[in-house]
Amino acid sequence: MLTKVMTKASRQFLFIAVALALGLMVLGGLAFRNLADNGAQGVAAIGGPFAMTAQDGRALTDADLKGHPTLIFFGYTHCPDFCPTTLTQISSVFKEMGPDKKIEALFVTIDPQRDTPDTMKTYLESFDPRIIGLSGNEAQTRAIAKAYKVYFKKEGADNGDYTMDHTGVVYLMDKNGRFVSAFNLDRPAKQAADELTRYL
Repeated sequence: MLTKVMTKASRQFLFIAVALALGLMVLGGLAFRNLADNGAQGVAAIGGPFAMTAQDGRALTDADLKGHPTLIFFGYTHCPDFCPTTLTQISSVFKEMGPDKKIEALFVTIDPQRDTPDTMKTYLESFDPRIIGLSGNEAQTRAIAKAYKVYFKKEGADNGDYTMDHTGVVYLMDKNGRFVSAFNLDRPAKQAADELTRYL
């Protein structure tokens, strides 16, 4: 009699344990699916259509990102330190990769009032020629900044004597024009170059 009672209790316990295990598996699967979906949405959320003007006067759009990896950085030519430092770092990485590597960087101005294509051309002469300066009108600038989740704001008087507060992230896009990650330049140039080479 005792054996039968124990057997019945064991079966009930086993049933509950199996039910709990199945429930945890279902919840785990749903959680994994949500993480995967959120991850995919996060990747898709960076980047998008844009139409800007390069420093040589040619039109450049998001379609031109395809075929090679691209670094994208937002700044402005009157930036006192952060922007020229970042462009120097990018130039060092490109130099480490060699002149034959198909790689580009886009320096997108968030100061359309002062940064014309001619201004960008003169400014970028000090850096690697594979860095392309992009400028546009106010609407185009806000559109590309929105696509890349870039914050910018004018600080100071509106008489030409002002600075721009802005996001300082360098974006890595793969050769299909899709966002990969923020690109770390605060490391040896060769190490950064080796990472970029993997996306060629």
